[in-house]
Amino acid sequence: MKLLVTGGAGFIGSAVVRQAVGQGIEVVNLDALTYAACLENVASVAGSPLYHFEQVDIRNAAAVEACFAKHSPDAVLHLAAESHVDRSIDGPGVFIETNVMGTFNLLQSARALWEAKGRPDGFRFHHISTDEVFGSLPADPAIQFTEDTAYDPRSPYSASKASSDHLVRAWHETYGLPVLLTNCSNNYGPYHFPEKLIPVTILNALAGKDLPIYGDGSNIRDWLYVEDHADALLTVLHQGRVGRSYNIGGENERSNLQLVETLCAILDRLSPRADGKAYAEQIRFVTDRPGHDARYAIDPSRIRAELGWRPSVTVEQGLEKTVQWYLDNESWWRALQTREGVGQRLGIKA
Repeated sequence: MKLLVTGGAGFIGSAVVRQAVGQGIEVVNLDALTYAACLENVASVAGSPLYHFEQVDIRNAAAVEACFAKHSPDAVLHLAAESHVDRSIDGPGVFIETNVMGTFNLLQSARALWEAKGRPDGFRFHHISTDEVFGSLPADPAIQFTEDTAYDPRSPYSASKASSDHLVRAWHETYGLPVLLTNCSNNYGPYHFPEKLIPVTILNALAGKDLPIYGDGSNIRDWLYVEDHADALLTVLHQGRVGRSYNIGGENERSNLQLVETLCAILDRLSPRADGKAYAEQIRFVTDRPGHDARYAIDPSRIRAELGWRPSVTVEQGLEKTVQWYLDNESWWRALQTREGVGQRLGIKA
């Protein structure tokens, strides 16, 4: 199999690339190398004869088409996207261009290739999305997002991802393109770009800075270790039913405050403050994000029942691995801290 991974130099995409090459799959990494991408993320497999890289922006239809023609992939794992909610509040245009029009360009090229090959049964276009397309949930733990939950996006980011989901389904229903869809909960782990909650908390703590928490910290998320997510994506690619969607969750709900307090406790053990005080003393509550969803929670019953997949770690185990990785890889994150927007509070223009 030759697998085209879009966004393969990003956080989740690079985890997929590393695992796929490790499984003996030939991989084409298509990435525009925007601010959140880093080729260091795939350095461990870059020398493999199974790995190929193409610097292509999915907004460029001609470049996308040329890449498909050159490599003729058997399957596509589409992860390339603008993904930071705060940035979408400040500048929604690029989210529409990349997440909606970029997906359209990929679907058109995939469809053209699939038809030119005689519509092979084994071809797959696997689109990776987010649980944020479903909107917000009440606090009741019995209520979770299922694959049948109605879409109710609340931010420019989630609206753009919902739009791309609808396009993928339409290309399946209208043209017969063999598609798969997955909607995941919040990812975390190694190589997470330092603008999201977990890496920001770790790096601010180590630097002696405030640990900002939006609102009162009661917003709840389900947390999915990125290596588990990559494993789930490849499982769906190989075993999922065409036209089907699968929700991928970590089965680990925590409030933002609980999550940050757990990170502080781990840091207290692994890298104590020089003054002997607790990192939790650096926590500060800040003005909430506009339209901040109260709770996300995934019901993973379908992927567990149909494909036998479950996450391998608890959030506490995954956070311990993550903190240790950042402590061991300062050269990786230090080089990214000068990139545009890193270390700044975004998403407050609304």
